[in-house]
Amino acid sequence: MAQIIESIPNISNGRDKEIIEACVDQIRNTEGCTLLNYSSDTDHNRSVITYIGDAKAVEEASVKLAKKAVELIDLNKHTGEHPRMGAVDVMPFVPVKDSSVEECIELSKVVGKRIAEEANLPVFLYEHSATSEHRRNLAKVRKGQFEGMAEKVKDPEWIPDFGGQRIHPTAGTVAIGARPPLVAFNINLDTENLAVAKKIANVIREAKGGFKDVKAMGFMLDNRNIAQVSINMTNYEQTPLYRVTELVKVEAARYGVRVIGTEVIGLCPMKALIDAAEYYLQIEDFDFNGQVLENYLI
Repeated sequence: MAQIIESIPNISNGRDKEIIEACVDQIRNTEGCTLLNYSSDTDHNRSVITYIGDAKAVEEASVKLAKKAVELIDLNKHTGEHPRMGAVDVMPFVPVKDSSVEECIELSKVVGKRIAEEANLPVFLYEHSATSEHRRNLAKVRKGQFEGMAEKVKDPEWIPDFGGQRIHPTAGTVAIGARPPLVAFNINLDTENLAVAKKIANVIREAKGGFKDVKAMGFMLDNRNIAQVSINMTNYEQTPLYRVTELVKVEAARYGVRVIGTEVIGLCPMKALIDAAEYYLQIEDFDFNGQVLENYLI
C-alpha cells in the first residue's frame, strides 16, 4: 500500500476568494498530492485546507502553500474572530496509512526548515514535534497572536525553532507539527450574547477542568448574529461528540438558550460520526467494524 500522510493547514484568509484559490492551487498543482477538501469562514476570516500524499508530495505542497500565503496575506490588515499568528497559522501532519507519528515528526522538521529558509517565515514546532513541553499546546504557542508575537519571541523561552528570533513583518509565524486526527466541531447558539458562549466553552474545555482532550472558545458569528462554541476535539474516542453536545445543551439551558445547529469543519473520521449516530439512535450491540458497509469498500 502507498504511504498516506494528511495535512490540514489553516490560512488566515476566509474572505478573498482569489487569495484562497491561489493558495489552494498550490496543492492542486503538486504531483502526487490529492486535495480532499477546503472550506472558508468569513467571520473567522480563515480557511482550512486538507490534502494527502506521500511524505515527499506533502512536503512540496506544504512549502509551496506557505510561500504563496506569505506572498498574498498581510496580517497587518487582517481582522477575524479566530486567534491567529501567521498567514499560514498552523500546519499539522497526520499519519493515515503506512506512516507513523515518527515519520510525521521528521516531515514537520524538514518542512519547517524549508519554510523558514524559502518563505522567510519563522516556525514553531508543536504537538508531537515540540522541542520542549511548553510548546506542545498550540494555544500556548499562539498566545499573543500576530500583534504580540514580535515581543514574545524576545523571550528565550519562545525563540522560533527555525527562522531566528524574529517574525515576518506581514506573515508572522507558523506552528508546524505531527498530531493525531482531531474533529473541529462548532455548536451554534440562539443568542447574541457572546458571554454565554464563553462561559459554556470554559465548562467543557480541559484546561478549565472540563472534558479531557477538548479545547473550546466562544465566538460571535456577525453574519448570522449568533454566538458559537468552537471546539477542537483531539481524541474523539476518549471524549465523543455526543457527550460534548449534550453538556452544551444542558449548560445553554441555564441561560435560556438553545442549540440551533452544529457543524464539522474540514474532514472528520467516520468513527466519530458513527459513535454519535449509535448514541442518538440507541442502537444495541452495534459493531462498527462489522456492521458499517463502507468498512468493506475502503
